[in-house]
Amino acid sequence: MPFHALNDQRTGASMQGPKRKIFQAVAYELVAVFCIAPAFTLFYDSGLAHSTALSLIISTVAVSWNMLYNHAFERIERTLKNRERTFGRRVIHAVGFEGGLTIMLVPLVSYWLGISLIQGLMTNLALFVFFFFYAFAFQWGFDRLFDVPESAKPEKCVGAG
Repeated sequence: MPFHALNDQRTGASMQGPKRKIFQAVAYELVAVFCIAPAFTLFYDSGLAHSTALSLIISTVAVSWNMLYNHAFERIERTLKNRERTFGRRVIHAVGFEGGLTIMLVPLVSYWLGISLIQGLMTNLALFVFFFFYAFAFQWGFDRLFDVPESAKPEKCVGAG
């Protein structure tokens, strides 16, 4: 039995709606800041405070993007005949989210770290690789713990019988 089924029996409901989106985004970004700040410190010798500040700014941008992107993704998902979150759909979700974020962050990272735009792009591509796998694993784990959102559940047939 999946964990979320046990969770549903205890609480009577799965996490849905705005509460889900806010909790999901905050948890995702907090874990990311704890991973990325030390990496910036190590690779750019920028000091932990400077790297943490950059990580928090990136996180703020990412949370805003997360809310907008997931809202749009779920809106489109609701219109699809097959609403199941397949492997392919999760890959598309991760690539779209991280690709858009990478494009937004190149100038910020370049300026903050005092590196060229090309170096900023390379840094963001490294972040993209990390976050591609992180996003996939985090979203899968989150859905296992809290169940998938309503937009990813099969439609119930009314009047069949």
